[in-house]
Amino acid sequence: MNATNPPESGTVILRVENGSKMYAGVHALQDVGFDVRAGEIHALVGENGAGKSTLCKSIAGAIRLSSGRMSVDGQSVNFQRPGDALRAGVCMVYQETSLVPSMTVAQNLELGRERLITRLRPLNIKAQQQLQSLNFHVDPTVLVATLGTAQRQMVEIARAAYHDARIIIFDEPTASLTPEEKVHFFYLLRDLRAKGLGIVFISHALEEALELADRITVLRDGRHVVTQDASTLTREDLVRHMVGRDVQATHYGRRAGSDAKGKREKVLTVENLTMGNIVKNMSFTLYAGEVVGIAGLIGSGRTESAKIVSGALKRNLIGGGSVYLRGRPVRYDVPKQAIDDGIVYITEDRKLNGFFETMTVEENIHLGSLATKKGFRWFVSGRQRRELAGALAARLKVRAVSAGAKIIELSGGNQQKVVVAKSLIQEPAVVFFDEPTRGVDVGAIPEIHQAIRQLADEGKAVVVISSYLPEVLAVSDRILVARQGRIVEEFSAADASEDRIMFAAIH
Repeated sequence: MNATNPPESGTVILRVENGSKMYAGVHALQDVGFDVRAGEIHALVGENGAGKSTLCKSIAGAIRLSSGRMSVDGQSVNFQRPGDALRAGVCMVYQETSLVPSMTVAQNLELGRERLITRLRPLNIKAQQQLQSLNFHVDPTVLVATLGTAQRQMVEIARAAYHDARIIIFDEPTASLTPEEKVHFFYLLRDLRAKGLGIVFISHALEEALELADRITVLRDGRHVVTQDASTLTREDLVRHMVGRDVQATHYGRRAGSDAKGKREKVLTVENLTMGNIVKNMSFTLYAGEVVGIAGLIGSGRTESAKIVSGALKRNLIGGGSVYLRGRPVRYDVPKQAIDDGIVYITEDRKLNGFFETMTVEENIHLGSLATKKGFRWFVSGRQRRELAGALAARLKVRAVSAGAKIIELSGGNQQKVVVAKSLIQEPAVVFFDEPTRGVDVGAIPEIHQAIRQLADEGKAVVVISSYLPEVLAVSDRILVARQGRIVEEFSAADASEDRIMFAAIH
């Protein structure tokens, strides 16, 4: 099939029948049935470990099914590698892009079709035409390494169109996009659907799936649960299908809040914090026993402020503002100094900065204690380590296949719980959570929120930085809104709403 003769909308162009995949005798997929139609957006949802990525990688040729049948346009296929799938019109856009950073945009588009001798000028012209046809404002001659997340995603999509893809699979495509970039991306998906492409959309954001998709398929524990028109489903339906039970709705509840700040101890005061052009006169105060949510667009200085306070970044030497811990001025050069004073920052990127993936759950948690004066030991027995780590793992309900399981083998929600436990073992007084439930399965979100609330109930000052407004509204006693490097608005839990927060963040 070519672009001038698209299939009739609604025609099944890809089908998986009884698809199974086993690793070391354990089913990652078991007898899954799945199909994609021309001119539809098909959302694929489920908890981490449900088999979503395994299914899509098998469709895209990155892995091979252990058993089952897959067909494209009714013809049986058995992809040995991604190149085979690409030639059949199937392309996958991964959450971590598969582009080569040291090559130009045009060269990345050409990957898989390289000739022995390639002339750059015709290549750049062809790439420019492809980008313009999709209304992408990206220079084909620049290195991919210089592009932002949204632009890299554009290049991935352009590459799929460049190779005449008829089925494009997106793995968590909106996880790192700003609200404005998400709107543009949603328009793009609808344009691709209108051109007759089949779109598979993996997402933890159930609201996005319900808004965008024509059909939604739910997987649970490697098995197909349901495929249904999105218009006939609610968020509660999806959650019930995903976890097999009704999940406590604390994630979307509203806290009553408390304005009794004067009765609480003032733990941390930040005045006119400044770092380059990113953080500009950021000021806020934290009290013991409360959760403060910080909302704002990506680039508003939220994360950078938390990193400055916790010693991961340095504020301006002159005119950089002041930080007071219980009235005492502090300035940290490295995070260990902040940890010794009881201030910890829990990263937004757990895979890059949160854990050592080849170590076990127990080893990762115990490493956190080694960063403290109290916890550092030249020698620690296995029993002591198990007791220390085990208590926190049990408190946060970390679920692993075995006690010796490596953290990379855990679901995203359990990985995040380990990162939290690694910080809590340091016994902090001030905790900064940065995007605490990003990429976390829906069943683990209430448990993480409960852990955040418990910290405040224990008298700690807690900050939750999140781009997801229902999360900010659910857990916060107070909500601060950051814009262009400063706090521009403060709401009580009772007065806050998504509309008011977004208005303050944008205007």
